[in-house]
Amino acid sequence: MRSGSAGRAEMIERHSSGEPVMTAEMEFGLLGPLVVRCGGRAVPMPQGKQRGVLAALLLNANRVVTLEELVDLLWGSAPPASARVTVQNYVKRLRQAMGQAGRERISTRPHGYLISAGTEELDVSRFDELLASARAAQRTGSWQSVSELSLAALSLWRGEPLADVGSQALAEREALRLDEMHLQALEARLDADLHLGRHGDVIGELRGLARSLPLREHFHALLMLALYRCGRQGEALAAYADARRVLVGELGMEPGADLRDLHQRILTSDPGLAVTEPAPVYPGAGPVPAVPAVPRELPGAIRHFVGRDEELATLSAVLKPATFQSTMVISAIGGTAGVGKTALALRWAHQVAPHFPDGQLYVNLRGYAPGQPMEAGEALSRFLRTMGVAGCDIPADTQERAARYRSLLAGRQMLILLDNASEVAQVRPLLPGAPGCVTLVTSRDSLAGLVARDGAHRIDLGLLPLPEAVVLLRAMIGARVNDDPASVTELAELCARLPLTLRVAAELAIARPTVPLADLAAELADGRRRLDLMDAGGDASTAVRTVFSWSYRHLDGAAARAFRLAGLHPGPSVDRQALAALAGVTTGEAGRMLAVLARAYLLQAVGPGRYGLHDLLGAYARELAVAHDDEQDRRTALTRLSDYYLGAAAAAMDTAFPAEASRRPRIEAASPVPDPPFPDQAAALAWLDAERANMTATIVYAADHGRPCHDRPGHATRLAEILFRYLDAGGHFAEAIIIHAHAHRAAVRAGDQASEGTALANLGATHSRQGRDQQACEYIRQALRLHGEVGDQIGQVRALSLLGCVDRWRGRYQRAAEHQRQALTLARDIADPTGEAYALAYLGELDLLQDRYDRADEHIRKALILFRELGDRNGEAGALNSLGEALAGAGLTAQSRAKHEAALELADRSGHKYEQARAHDGLARGYQADGDTARAHRHWEGALSLYTDLDTPEASQVRSRLTR
Repeated sequence: MRSGSAGRAEMIERHSSGEPVMTAEMEFGLLGPLVVRCGGRAVPMPQGKQRGVLAALLLNANRVVTLEELVDLLWGSAPPASARVTVQNYVKRLRQAMGQAGRERISTRPHGYLISAGTEELDVSRFDELLASARAAQRTGSWQSVSELSLAALSLWRGEPLADVGSQALAEREALRLDEMHLQALEARLDADLHLGRHGDVIGELRGLARSLPLREHFHALLMLALYRCGRQGEALAAYADARRVLVGELGMEPGADLRDLHQRILTSDPGLAVTEPAPVYPGAGPVPAVPAVPRELPGAIRHFVGRDEELATLSAVLKPATFQSTMVISAIGGTAGVGKTALALRWAHQVAPHFPDGQLYVNLRGYAPGQPMEAGEALSRFLRTMGVAGCDIPADTQERAARYRSLLAGRQMLILLDNASEVAQVRPLLPGAPGCVTLVTSRDSLAGLVARDGAHRIDLGLLPLPEAVVLLRAMIGARVNDDPASVTELAELCARLPLTLRVAAELAIARPTVPLADLAAELADGRRRLDLMDAGGDASTAVRTVFSWSYRHLDGAAARAFRLAGLHPGPSVDRQALAALAGVTTGEAGRMLAVLARAYLLQAVGPGRYGLHDLLGAYARELAVAHDDEQDRRTALTRLSDYYLGAAAAAMDTAFPAEASRRPRIEAASPVPDPPFPDQAAALAWLDAERANMTATIVYAADHGRPCHDRPGHATRLAEILFRYLDAGGHFAEAIIIHAHAHRAAVRAGDQASEGTALANLGATHSRQGRDQQACEYIRQALRLHGEVGDQIGQVRALSLLGCVDRWRGRYQRAAEHQRQALTLARDIADPTGEAYALAYLGELDLLQDRYDRADEHIRKALILFRELGDRNGEAGALNSLGEALAGAGLTAQSRAKHEAALELADRSGHKYEQARAHDGLARGYQADGDTARAHRHWEGALSLYTDLDTPEASQVRSRLTR
């Protein structure tokens, strides 16, 4: 459920699109007698048909309801001649009753009316979101969450909905839907109760539900299971006999396969029906991993660390038993750029790591780096992944992420290092909520709020004392300093005793071993005087720029230009290809320049062949770029970089996911820089993994800046579209949300409706992966509308299939099938074999869920033929797995295993981990059915490893099978 602040954000967005701003917070209740509250107080509403108008508008909140629809709802097929005028008068009275809020919220549109309401303001919307979240938790086996979410949904129910709205047609049309939602929430809550061992508590309630809703088989099944788990096997069998008698008598049909199977298992006292003790679950934390992750994320300590003994002792004071066990301590290390905050933090963190047996977390918050600082939500997502939470289980809301993070930290002893923070608001959501953990924060800001509100111990880090600065130079330069100690002291003073500038100066001295240190000092002194004339501030930054300029001036022209352009890169790292694109040179020349810049300590190695800029050096490089390179040169460099990422990403995706190449934007040799070699899928995926952060930053930059900072539009939208399948298959959902949201922004800014539709569909697919079905549905419906407006029929096929998938996860099988059939018909009409194949496959999966194995077999075999014709190995492997499941459902175990074996062989060749995992899971269930437990467990272990790598909900399901 969204928070109030999220709801207000929605209102602001609607205002920007021309819809009215909601200035007063309101509550609308339809799950019972109609209720309207403003500021917590009930607002009297007119009686009769006017309430019907309000209810109809609320059930279609934020969508235009035409006058014709309202007339039909109120009077049916025989409206009075004055019906339209009467409705207009009803709307007028509703506005009057609601006061200013009514005039702002109920707006007149060309063909009808629209009421604006945030999700959190309408109980039907809140109920729908809670139920969707409960269903998502069911898919991952998070039964405590299912219980809490379904109870929260049921608490919104106040009685018979729409009974007092003065519209029989509206009540008949909507009441069934609302009642079905209520029953689904009841089923989810009772399912959770049984999984959590509360079978004895729910028998009475289940008996009443089985009597009042005798044709709903699931309640009979839950009652039988609850009785059996209470040791009342005879009563459980009698409950089945009662259910069968009703179904045969009322419908003339036997109970469904699930109920019959449960009856047979109870007859044979199947040990698999016994309740297992639920793992301890912290509130909101989801299932605790079977083997808790022990993160060791600290970067390597800085070499040649000197001094700071007093600060290290102050930090170590937090480890005293009385403090460590009783309170959370935050040490905010402030200080100017280059003073050694990170070096001190890492030095101490490595020293005390043994005091934190549950691990150490680290994140660079990029508070003063190029581009935007990392948001707290992104940092929380990284920490949750590190601590074992699957990507699909990470909440969308930052507050919910913070709650789960604190829950996982409870009872643990961990060190959390938050490096380079920009402000208190960026840090506070990352703080633990219980004793036992220590958080260390570095920042150029004083972070006074942490001291005042959170009890932080702040350490203001000053310049190195002169003797320690000399020691650092001696440690780096070597014995040569003994020949001229006076010049070494002068060098230390000229470097302002800042560790960063001392290291730059030392590297330059090492690179020029024949130049006396006195000459180096004189050269630096001369450069400083020149800069002093330009900058009268006289602060430490002057010395920093002086030392940087000293090192920069000794670069050749090509390397100097490369350094300036590297500062323009929006991402965290640069390699040969990226620098070649920025500078417009060959990759060989770029490699030489990187080596020169690294030797000069102007770039830092961050991985094999990859280099990053310290934020201070990055700022200096950009300052130089503005001074030396004109605006067109800078814009052209960034365009070349985006061209390179676009072309290389397309080549990588064609190798990793070749069957979908025709559906991705085609890139016609946009960049002269050659693509990296991609001999196989593994190489392509490795490159995509390494460049994911850079491409994310590039998309964000292109979307936020556009022209005049970039020569060509469309980079953000096309790169996002190219990366969709990689992000989706790899479980990189946090980055996917950022990427597709910015692609949507770029498309809207450019007026590109086709790309806007694609970005919305991609957003919807990603939200669906994470169980946020309501948001997914909204995005995909918008995408479907846009695809229709621009005539993108392939996009319409995809959107319809995605809608069907969302409905399937929500348990709306009939609607899901309707959407898939629509997609299938359109795909055949426009000769889209890919869309046709996937629609058929999804229809087959829907049949499987409803135990219609013959129909499933028919649909999936047709899809399989198309996948083979298309050369879509991934789709073919998926179809083979689905066929295996259909055959297993029909009791043909041997044939089922053969299909899964074929799927596994195909998925192994194509490197598709998800279908590999499905095949292992299917084989395991087949061997388990044959009594071969050892083989079953081996395949489940293989499935678990793959699902865990992919961060999919199936990981928890397989884990539960392994622990039975």
